[in-house]
Amino acid sequence: MANEKKNAFYAQSGGVTAVINASACGLIEAAREHPDKIDKVYAGRNGIIGALTEDLIDTSQESADDIAALRYTPGGAFGSCRHKLKSIEENEAEYKRLIEVFEAHNIGYFFYNGGGDSQDTAHKVSQIGEKMGYPITCIGVPKTVDNDLPITDNCPGFGSVAKYVATSIREASFDVASMAKTSTKVFVMEVMGRHAGWIAAAGGLATEKQGDAPHIILFPEITFDQEKFLARVEDSVKQYGYCSIVVSEGVKNADGKFLAEAGGTDAFGHKQLGGVAPVVAELIKEQCGLKYHWAVADYLQRAARHIASKTDVEQAYALGRKAVEFALQGHNAVMPAIKRTSDDPYQWEIGMANLADVANVEKMMPEDYISSDGFHITDACRRYLQPLIIGEDYPPFKNGLPHYVTLKNAAVEKKLATSFEL
Repeated sequence: MANEKKNAFYAQSGGVTAVINASACGLIEAAREHPDKIDKVYAGRNGIIGALTEDLIDTSQESADDIAALRYTPGGAFGSCRHKLKSIEENEAEYKRLIEVFEAHNIGYFFYNGGGDSQDTAHKVSQIGEKMGYPITCIGVPKTVDNDLPITDNCPGFGSVAKYVATSIREASFDVASMAKTSTKVFVMEVMGRHAGWIAAAGGLATEKQGDAPHIILFPEITFDQEKFLARVEDSVKQYGYCSIVVSEGVKNADGKFLAEAGGTDAFGHKQLGGVAPVVAELIKEQCGLKYHWAVADYLQRAARHIASKTDVEQAYALGRKAVEFALQGHNAVMPAIKRTSDDPYQWEIGMANLADVANVEKMMPEDYISSDGFHITDACRRYLQPLIIGEDYPPFKNGLPHYVTLKNAAVEKKLATSFEL
């Protein structure tokens, strides 16, 4: 394959972010700079499902300007999915189908842009390529707002969510403080984070001095202690006139059960969570008699490209480019990873991680990042988080609104006679 021009397959997986398209932009632009080695970049429509169903998108039909516009467009430009490939032994048919599609479309490079489950998929595809004798170079491209991939210092998508959460809790708290004398005294904002509290921790960046909101952060890593929590709420209201709280969706009680467990599981086998903010808020009302408001950041936090971190955008773009560089250098089953070389001034470079060491491994918050009382972040955590939200990289605006690109997403003609049922 070293001297033969091949096509590349790129797909987006899992929950999208404000900057996943920046990685797509970097990757496609880098691939276009090597027409002697990479013919076309095909994108999977709706992630790996696009490969399995032979539903490919021809990115060569997009103009250079539209590809460049991906850098400031949120969401997943080619569609994403939650579809976890089982082991080769459990479902060999899926892997055989992938190879059939790759062979039919002369695909020699596989780039999968996602989190831990997605890196697992990229790793499995590299294994099946070797097992079935089909040469396929597999490179993972990191992405997850949860910031829980190992080895890489941080994950593209997280810095922008962190900036949004810290900004939102600060702004909302100014509102609550204004009305606390005669109205709402408690505000609860729920953020993403099933097992790792990185996003909740980011809310702590809004606290710069004693009394600043948020007054309480609830982390998945810290068992919820109702008595201790309610005492802190009442103390905050007594001291500051109000209490502002950031709570991670994954907070658990002493029995290890999610406070907001709704029952059922998603496509990856993860428990469905129902919403912890109203649970916490209602508890405060019942036990303390305090008037409250609550909000769930939900998709708003990961789609807020208008307030994206410049650092995050630059890293996402650079990692997309580096993925192509690694592939053309002959590396396989690896992922470009951010390496922090300095906190102040903040400096970083891109290293390499083996997919076998990344797949299905969650990086939790270090103990020394959470305050001894379990309700806030430490200075060490602040030093880690602060650089990741630095800088503004506003999208263009038109008629008062962000102006984003929608690609043509022209379909590649199917070549296989058979279809595939998921």
